[in-house]
Amino acid sequence: MSGLATKETNRSVDHFIENIDSPSKQEDSRLLLKMIGEITGWQPKVWGNEKVPDFLIGFGNYTYTRKGSKEEFEWFHIGFAPRKSKLTLYLPLDLDKQGSFLNDLGKCSWGRGCLYLNKLADVDLEILRRLISHSRKSVQP
Repeated sequence: MSGLATKETNRSVDHFIENIDSPSKQEDSRLLLKMIGEITGWQPKVWGNEKVPDFLIGFGNYTYTRKGSKEEFEWFHIGFAPRKSKLTLYLPLDLDKQGSFLNDLGKCSWGRGCLYLNKLADVDLEILRRLISHSRKSVQP
């Protein structure tokens, strides 16, 4: 399989989190790691591209073929990236259709499958947990 620059790596998840510059992002990452792991039952893996050190943590994986292509790609089901300005959650849902969760979640923004948070303290963690659980139920392992 080739094509995507972002791939599952053998990097240590703990080492990745320990090397996040912001202590609060480290703490939020550890909480997300625990929360997503408990909900999904999947082991976290560091995903990224060694040429462009921009890594994230993904849970589960699957193979897909793009429309009109025969090339297969591997991707994770649910993931998150602790970026400098935001925590980005990658969810297998069209978030524009998740108003029941997002209206009560708290301070956040979103794009189709990405939820952007400044910090976990800005959101209701129980609603976030329910959104992740709903995401998990939408995919096959």
